[in-house]
Amino acid sequence: MDYINPALVIPPKTQKSGTVSWRSPSNLALIKYWGKHGVQLPRNPSISFTLANAYTETTLSYESKERKTKDEGRRTKDEERRTKDEGRSFEDIDLTFLFEGQAQEAFRLKQLKFLESIADIFPFLRQLNLRIESSNSFPHSAGIASSASSMSALALCLCSVERTLFGSFYDEDSFLRKASFIARLGSGSACRSVYPIMAVWGETPEVRGSSDLYAVPFVEDIHPVFSTYHDDILIASRGEKSVSSRAGHGLMEGNVFAESRYAQARSRMSSLLSALKSGDLEVFGQICEDEALTLHAMMMSSSPSFTLLRPNTLMLIERLRAFRQRTKLPVYFSLDAGPNLHVLYPDEVKVEVGAFIQYELARYCENGEVIGDVVGSGAERVFI
Repeated sequence: MDYINPALVIPPKTQKSGTVSWRSPSNLALIKYWGKHGVQLPRNPSISFTLANAYTETTLSYESKERKTKDEGRRTKDEERRTKDEGRSFEDIDLTFLFEGQAQEAFRLKQLKFLESIADIFPFLRQLNLRIESSNSFPHSAGIASSASSMSALALCLCSVERTLFGSFYDEDSFLRKASFIARLGSGSACRSVYPIMAVWGETPEVRGSSDLYAVPFVEDIHPVFSTYHDDILIASRGEKSVSSRAGHGLMEGNVFAESRYAQARSRMSSLLSALKSGDLEVFGQICEDEALTLHAMMMSSSPSFTLLRPNTLMLIERLRAFRQRTKLPVYFSLDAGPNLHVLYPDEVKVEVGAFIQYELARYCENGEVIGDVVGSGAERVFI
């Protein structure tokens, strides 16, 4: 499956324009994906919570390029001048990109490179002038999966444009599967964000239909307690990460612990799936914490080594563990590829844990910032 389709071309002399918007959430991997091969393929299966309040909203506007005059079938003077000034050919993808209302050239070039890489899947992209406007509800590049939410939102927009222009997709499952496939090419973890509640990415015999090429929803087999789970994100630092996730994945290739890690992840995946089905909160929480710390151990044991944890991250972990020991409440933590702590707990203890976060943990967060989040219903189209 590669979705390459040269038939997705707008007929000559046909003018198309439109706008589509999607809001796609971040997700929190419980079994971590860290290490890849081939074209964005995972070394081990992963499973994640889909969040609700940490999301990216992306609007994609498009209009046909006017290549020919009505009389002569040649480029207009304005087009000739523009392509000459920019040093670009008419066949290049034309992209304007705004992040939170501001032009961001680094982001534009990243998105442009991605669009060029999938032009054989969406050949109509070369026929359009594109404008992408994107914004986050959370700090960018601070260890909340911003690439997951942003690339999944863009993938959903692209699939929506294809559906509008060509009437593609016979059902919603096929639409979401292609969006997940496309999102994976931009950011591996993004493929999980298109689905509600929980999603699995990576082939495993324990999940029917699982694949390395796209994520699959994992909802029917979980205990009801997990469908309303809380994930409060404690911002230990808003600073941009010193090492990107892409670079971190690359360093796994030389990590002497890599193969043991992949085997460990598969074993933990089996144990976590059992806990999710039975509702065993203690086993669930312990695996989540172990996975979070293993992720950062892989960073610290790579060559060159690096750490994304901050002093307040460790302080938050110590305080949370002491609170759990004292109260016996099922409150646990996880970490993404960054310093910010994800506090996981069931809805039934939200009053006690909420007060603990507010009065004891918030003081260790930058500017007291806490993002209250819960397991969410997945991506949604935004109609303006």
